Amino acid sequence: MAPSQTLVCAAVLALAVLQALASDTFIAVVYEHTVILPRTIHKVSPDDALALMNRNMDVLEGAIKEAAQQGARIIVTPEDGIYGWVFTRETIYPYLEDIPDPEVNWIPCTDPTRFGRAPVQERLSCMARNNSIYVVANIGDKKPCNSSDPKCPSDGRYQYNTDVVFDTEGKLVARYHKYNLFRQETQFNYPKEPEFITFETPFGKFGIFTCFDILFREPAVVLATELQVDTVLFPTAWMNVLPFLTAVEFHSAWAMGMGVNLLSANTHNTIMSMTGSGLFTPHGPAMYYYNSKTKEGRLLVAELSARPRLSPNYPAAVNWSSYATSVKNYSGENKTFPGAVRRDIFTFSELKHKAGNHTVCQKDLCCHLTYQMSNKSKDEVYVLGAFDGLHGSVIKYHWQICTLLKCKSTDLSTCGQPSETAQTKFAMFSLSGTFGTNYVFPEVLYSGVQLAPGEFEVLSDGRLQSKNGTSKPLLTVTLFGRCYEKDLPHPLRSFLFLHNKKRKQL
Repeated sequence: MAPSQTLVCAAVLALAVLQALASDTFIAVVYEHTVILPRTIHKVSPDDALALMNRNMDVLEGAIKEAAQQGARIIVTPEDGIYGWVFTRETIYPYLEDIPDPEVNWIPCTDPTRFGRAPVQERLSCMARNNSIYVVANIGDKKPCNSSDPKCPSDGRYQYNTDVVFDTEGKLVARYHKYNLFRQETQFNYPKEPEFITFETPFGKFGIFTCFDILFREPAVVLATELQVDTVLFPTAWMNVLPFLTAVEFHSAWAMGMGVNLLSANTHNTIMSMTGSGLFTPHGPAMYYYNSKTKEGRLLVAELSARPRLSPNYPAAVNWSSYATSVKNYSGENKTFPGAVRRDIFTFSELKHKAGNHTVCQKDLCCHLTYQMSNKSKDEVYVLGAFDGLHGSVIKYHWQICTLLKCKSTDLSTCGQPSETAQTKFAMFSLSGTFGTNYVFPEVLYSGVQLAPGEFEVLSDGRLQSKNGTSKPLLTVTLFGRCYEKDLPHPLRSFLFLHNKKRKQL
């Protein structure tokens, strides 16, 4: 048999084996970890850095063993879960390792020194291998560079916030460098180009990105819509921001809006308002956890569809502006006033009656609401709000938001301020908007920052509506739109390039 025929036969056999092993469902786990932080803000020795990381990995190893015992095929651990986040560029360096491209076909557990000192990768690899489970973790990558590279930092190295994935044999199968750094992550560099990382398993096609990435087109939207992954792995260190950006509400909404599974593993730190992890699907949360009062993290386990797009009940495509554009402005009282949600100025209209129709517009966005309250509290005020504009102080990106929300108090000036509790239930609601984007994420949040799985639906004409009223008091109902094409150029990537170039010239 010719060599080319041998290769073809081997490839066909491998595909047949993969198909034979393929599963319609799989058990997945995310672990919300209370990270053990460094005791000093000063630079430490590599041995001291490893000692801290081993303390965190001791905890993660226990979670990995428990996940494997429950039949999990994959576990996701949080961003910053191995060393924390209290760093400068210099002080984080002892915590970093050289992480090679997965194409090198490397199992650190059996060949730990192939790419230099890599005790963290070795241990993670052994955790995966010894427990026959895919392990997803967030660590730091370092790459040397020199003056021939015009973007090389002055200290001669790149430092990246990095996700790694090890398969059941302990092999490194994915490495992702975070592309959208949060403004406080000055210890890391931006990759030169966004990375679109995917890998195949017998239980679906996976993609991966980190925390702040979820709010941008690259890589998040590309993975979900163009590369058609089934499941996104999402290590995060998410600081909750009501009324729209708490971890569980936005991550669940994103999974529904993009039509994929999202395995979201958050760090747990109540001082930093970090909590909220879950296994989210195109239909809503399979399992989630939000607790801002205790110091303990949580292991979350759920069985998910391996290929949700092939499911007969996969959500139909939605035209997010269809219904709203066909509606004429409702008649009746519709006075508006401005209100701030952090720095964003919304146009609000108070819902003065227990039932009614409302329309509120801002710029190109008009939001329509039909509602009926079942037990309106006299001490609570609700408004319909619209926002169409740029959000963010440094990195600015474009939102279109329609929201029904409870104000913090009966003082209208508090509308848009964070509120965690409510007393009013709704017999029905239907919210829609004239969105200029197909990327809209539906959120319903109950009192106590709780989700409402199974209690609302999105119709193909763009209406977000209740099924049988709300079983719990309501905080917000929101359609959160992202107009990626209207985002401003990223200021920090160009600034850092020019800053490094100027320093080298000096």
